[in-house]
Amino acid sequence: MKHLIDIKDLSQETIKAIFLQASTLISPSKELAGKSVANLFFENSTRTLISFELAAKKLGADVINVNIDKSSTKKGETLRDTIQTLQAMGIDAFVVRHSDNKTCQTIKKWLNPKTKLINAGDGNNQHPTQALLDTYTILQHKQDITNIKISIIGDIKHSRVANSLIDCLNILGNNSIHVYAPEQLLPTRPNKLIICKDFQQAASDADVIVMLRIQKERIAKHAIPDLDNYHHNFGLTNDKLKLAKIDCIVMHPGPVNRGVEITSSIADGNQSVILEQVKNGVLVRQAVLAYMFK
Repeated sequence: MKHLIDIKDLSQETIKAIFLQASTLISPSKELAGKSVANLFFENSTRTLISFELAAKKLGADVINVNIDKSSTKKGETLRDTIQTLQAMGIDAFVVRHSDNKTCQTIKKWLNPKTKLINAGDGNNQHPTQALLDTYTILQHKQDITNIKISIIGDIKHSRVANSLIDCLNILGNNSIHVYAPEQLLPTRPNKLIICKDFQQAASDADVIVMLRIQKERIAKHAIPDLDNYHHNFGLTNDKLKLAKIDCIVMHPGPVNRGVEITSSIADGNQSVILEQVKNGVLVRQAVLAYMFK
């Protein structure tokens, strides 16, 4: 695997190989000693940025977090010149987050044959490592991922997390993905998805519930729903969670807007695996880096 840009580029075998790599990692190690990894985040991030930094350091790599606000991009330098300048300094792998869709597909054309590239989120398009860590977390709780009901609730239309997770689950054979959202936040590609008419249909007998925040940065201000009404109709509460299976796990990629898409009692409750997702984010990104440099 030379690059990780779109989860759909991975086969079922490759995904399983990455998960096997994650399950057998010994930390810290020196697998990437002498390698340099540059994190270029043109959008704000806490979990993804820090987990990539930790993952690379646990493998012995040198890590450079490029401060975009203090870089030459503020002087008018193009993205291409930034990438090629850093590459000339000997960067071995780039981890890029950008607000524009398909940015990494463009960056790939500028790279030397040996340079690696990981998409850390592009617009509302893809976030492949998030899909991997979410799926890895599900597999820690549910042995057979193909025959379980997974419900994704919230702003699906603008969510690269949802896009990538749906793609990853489809690759692994799950065709029971239910989605529920306000009409304006439903996905534009409903293939292989079950569109729910209400929260009851989405939550009833669910094995996994994935809650998503409203992507305010990608929605016109006038189109953002009233948050109180949104919580009443689309937020996960204790009463709604009772509709799911007793061993249902609750997921959220973060950042969490408590009292909007999920109540604090559930986010901090026994069925929540939100912090497990965060923990697995470091592990799975470590596995991805190690797998890429094999």
